[in-house]
Amino acid sequence: MIIKKVNEFQLYIDVGKKIKECRERIGISQQELADRCNFEKSNVSRIEAGRTNLTLKSLFLISKALDIPLKNLFELESNL
Repeated sequence: MIIKKVNEFQLYIDVGKKIKECRERIGISQQELADRCNFEKSNVSRIEAGRTNLTLKSLFLISKALDIPLKNLFELESNL
């Protein structure tokens, strides 16, 4: 099986958009998400803008704060 090279920057952007979409769907602010994850609000802003490479731990905390399965954060629209 051949694995296609991933555009990592597009991946960061797409995951950030997904996090923002999920956050807005449940009606919480960036500050509320930050509080739930014990992050700074500026970190949430960078995450949603796709300007950071998230750790698995951060993704796990975000999924719990949004009350969604971790795998949902990877249901992306683009074809990286």
